[in-house]
Amino acid sequence: MLKIDHIGIAVPSVEEAKKFVKDAFGLEMEEIEIVASQKVKVGRVRFENIILEFLEPTAPNSPISGFIEKRGGGLHHIAISVENVKGTLKSLKEKGVSLIDGEPRGGAAYKWIAFLSPKNPAKTLIELVETKGGIDEN
Repeated sequence: MLKIDHIGIAVPSVEEAKKFVKDAFGLEMEEIEIVASQKVKVGRVRFENIILEFLEPTAPNSPISGFIEKRGGGLHHIAISVENVKGTLKSLKEKGVSLIDGEPRGGAAYKWIAFLSPKNPAKTLIELVETKGGIDEN
C-alpha cells in the first residue's frame, strides 16, 4: 500500500515559512536542515499525518531556484513512500515511466530518494522515498 510521505513546497525563505505556519496554525517546524547535494534548505511541519516540506534554494543553480523564478514558488512535488527505491525505479522504467533519476540519491532526513519526470501523464513531479531505513543503513 502506497502512502504520501510528504508534500514539497518551494519557498524563497524557510524562515518566513516557519513564521507563517507558527502564526497561522500554531505549529512549529520539527527541524531545519541543509541538503547540500540538492542545494536546498528544508524545513518540515507535521499536519497530523502529513508532512509539509518547505524547500528554500541555497544556490542560484538549485532546482528550487529555477522553480521559484518560473513559478514564484508553491507546490513543487508529492513524495510517495516505497519500500525499495532502486527496485521501484527498475519496475517503473520497465513500464516506460519517464524518470529523472535512474539510481537513488541521498535526500533530506538521510533517506534514499529518486524523482519521476513531471512529463508523465500525472504532470506532477513525484519523489519516491525509501521507507526501509536511512542512507547509512543500506
